[in-house]
Amino acid sequence: MGTGQPDDNNIDLFFQTSMRFNHCFGCGADNPEGLGIRSSWDPSDSAASICEFTPAAHHSAYPPDVVNGGVIAAVIDCHAICTAMADGYRRADRDIGDDGEPILYATGSLQISYKAPSRLSGDLTVRATIAEAADRRTELELTVVDSSGAVTAEAQVTAVKVPGAWASPAGIFSGD
Repeated sequence: MGTGQPDDNNIDLFFQTSMRFNHCFGCGADNPEGLGIRSSWDPSDSAASICEFTPAAHHSAYPPDVVNGGVIAAVIDCHAICTAMADGYRRADRDIGDDGEPILYATGSLQISYKAPSRLSGDLTVRATIAEAADRRTELELTVVDSSGAVTAEAQVTAVKVPGAWASPAGIFSGD
């Protein structure tokens, strides 16, 4: 039976580990130059997921000890979309990345409110909560906390289901 989450014997399995042909800058295991975020279900809340991201020096904003806002937006975006996909697999009673038709989502909208600068040192923890899930759309609410424990950003993301063909290694414009 698929659960869309790691089994008890492999708790270190992240959503992104099983996503086939994922070249995304933020979450793609197939993109060695990307951010390499990793997301998993929050064991204390089945409607939430957690992502810990350790920024590097080249992720800085103008002040060298602050994370660039665009990097934070990319982490929020990818964590939300990966959570929507994992939930899609879970609702379909399938394992992420199984041999069936891929369950994929893309960003329909992304709204971020930056509350404070995010420290570059230490991890950023991003928590996504599924506010509403329907057949073609998932609404998520996210919070970013930096290594000091401060809430540095809050976001709302609408994830929209897209065709499984988007997982093609050739891309969606290969016929152009």
